[in-house]
Amino acid sequence: MASVQRRAASKTASDLSGSPNNMAASTSQAQAVSRRNPPYLPTPLERIALGIFPVILVFGTIFSIVSPDIRASPYDHVSQSHHQDPSIAPSYFARKNNVFNVIFVKRGWGWVTFAFVFSLLMQPTGKTPPAVVLARRIRAGVRWVAVTGWWFFVTQWFFGPPIIDRSFRWTGGKCELAQREVAMGDGTVKEMLTAVACKAAGGKWKGGHDISGHVFLLVLGTAFLMQEVGWPALRFSGWHAEERCVVMSDGAVKSASAESETAVGEGSGESAFNIGGKTAIGIISLSLWMLLMTAIYFHTWFEKVSYKGASRLMQQRKLIVVLQFTGLVTATIGVYTIYYVPRFVPVLRGVVGLPGI
Repeated sequence: MASVQRRAASKTASDLSGSPNNMAASTSQAQAVSRRNPPYLPTPLERIALGIFPVILVFGTIFSIVSPDIRASPYDHVSQSHHQDPSIAPSYFARKNNVFNVIFVKRGWGWVTFAFVFSLLMQPTGKTPPAVVLARRIRAGVRWVAVTGWWFFVTQWFFGPPIIDRSFRWTGGKCELAQREVAMGDGTVKEMLTAVACKAAGGKWKGGHDISGHVFLLVLGTAFLMQEVGWPALRFSGWHAEERCVVMSDGAVKSASAESETAVGEGSGESAFNIGGKTAIGIISLSLWMLLMTAIYFHTWFEKVSYKGASRLMQQRKLIVVLQFTGLVTATIGVYTIYYVPRFVPVLRGVVGLPGI
């Protein structure tokens, strides 16, 4: 009995002597929990990545204002570009027929899709079970469908005219040719023409507020590749320890790694980006360059960045002031819905997943 009491006393003393370490560990864990990034906000690294877009737009706008050559070049507010004559245009990139605009930007979503598929197929899998790899690729495909759907609705079709054309009409825009036809007695043409149809008919899409399709495409595609290529590479290589947080079905906030079957740094020591990742980085870099060119030479500041009071609507005696969300914000809405909302909506996360998880 005395022996048992001595052992119990010894264990108690040991626990007490180790209690500072235990308390320190508990304190460290508590601090780690308190430092967790809110699931509904971008992580510090994501904030830097997303902050690149407004910085480029602000820099491009300032440059276009202070540059004597650009200020001296005639600007057409209807075509939202400088004069296209090579002898007058302030730069090769100010011309809509420059090779980068024709081959890359005009086919932008095709290049983004190519980079995504190539990087997805080339991503290193390490010792991850094939079934897990397949499930990740399927969820990545679902996210691509969602992002592509948003691009399609904004630029191509949204139960009729795309969102870009609808917003233009909502803010007082019209087809100049259609207006002439209406004046001559054809009251249906004005409602039928979209921007594409107006241009094809020889008219001009005039008035209203035009969302910058170039900015929307370049921001959406770049942010999409950053998410789909960046997170898997960083997790696999362990190059950056930053982690996303998610809300679990029971309401608890945990690291996204709690839902992953592979640990961070499984491929430690290997290159963070293989040929697929480097291809995506090339597309991202070119997209950012063309975003800068768009910021300098095309569209007005309000069309490129955030919003504008719908003064035309007020002039037309409409009582509601409409704020037109434009290229950057329109792209951000899609990115946030697909990549951030699932972090705090478990049901949605079960469908689209998270990149690299």
